[in-house]
Amino acid sequence: MGVKCGLVGLPNVGKSTLFNALTESGVDAENYPFCTIDPNLGIVEVPDPRLVQLSTMVSPQRCIATQMSFLDIAGLVAGASQGEGLGNKFLGHIREVQAIVHVVRCFDDENVTHVDGSVDPVRDITTIETELRLADIQALEKSLEKVSKLAKSGNKEQISQKQDIAELISMLSDEEPIPNWSQTAQDLAHSMQLLSVKPVLYIANVTEPNEKNDYTTALQNFAKEQGRPVLVICAKIESELVGLESEEKQELLDDLEMDEPGLYKVIREGYDLLGLQTFFTAGPKEVRAWTVVRGSSAAKSAGTIHSDFEKHFIRAEVIAFDDYQAAGSEQAAKDNGTWRLEGKDYTVMDGDVIYFRTSA
Repeated sequence: MGVKCGLVGLPNVGKSTLFNALTESGVDAENYPFCTIDPNLGIVEVPDPRLVQLSTMVSPQRCIATQMSFLDIAGLVAGASQGEGLGNKFLGHIREVQAIVHVVRCFDDENVTHVDGSVDPVRDITTIETELRLADIQALEKSLEKVSKLAKSGNKEQISQKQDIAELISMLSDEEPIPNWSQTAQDLAHSMQLLSVKPVLYIANVTEPNEKNDYTTALQNFAKEQGRPVLVICAKIESELVGLESEEKQELLDDLEMDEPGLYKVIREGYDLLGLQTFFTAGPKEVRAWTVVRGSSAAKSAGTIHSDFEKHFIRAEVIAFDDYQAAGSEQAAKDNGTWRLEGKDYTVMDGDVIYFRTSA
């Protein structure tokens, strides 16, 4: 399944630097507003040590990780919903993504210009999210106008929709926290692809890995209030790690007391933000990771491999990853009883190793 996250933020907060590190694409990252005009798209592998371990046990001809796409969207500014700074164009790009990765500046540097003249993470976030909310209100007002005309005929469905849209406009205007919205309002907002209800991950861009300062504290407190995750990342260090060979990279990670590149956390957090999980297929030709939404059935998961697999599903042969690892092979899992047969309604679990039987 296609998974796309959009990197947003004010100009000069480190978005393009982070994007370069994520995707190793080498796009421009300069110290001036709107360095990025057209969005850059990069595809990255989702790091998963289980895939490596499976590959070691199976020794396939090839090993394929699951992937995510990241869209580097130009810096938004106050007034974007009114077209400031090419805002309408950039807001349109945000509509294309499933989740928002909001990069926030949490460092002082007199050599890097801030569009508002000073660093204030909460103010910067509010600037962006206000523009998203205003853009949503504009879109809803247009929809309300159309529905209101249809509701004049007395159509109950249109009358109900009119009331629901009016409720959304009211809550957005009053800046009502999304978790406080009714389920009906949230469902409608998602169906209308409103920007304000897209899942959000905040990235605190700092000058040193794992740095804690007043800016990161303010951001983390704000994120907690919003019920949103936040990661502290040094985009500059991450970009340096990308260009190193494996041994050099590990040495630098050790020197910085980092278990892994921070970007791995960004990718996994984005994956988790969208409620996704991984299952595996494993055989002599290929060991592969596949992405499905949590709670997906075995038949639906089979359909991610090929639509015919879902249509002609017979059964799934399943081994939990931990059981596979403990056994050391598929045959050993069968011998010790951890291999099992499941029907089409089985709920696939994260890490399941599955072989699908179909009539196709």
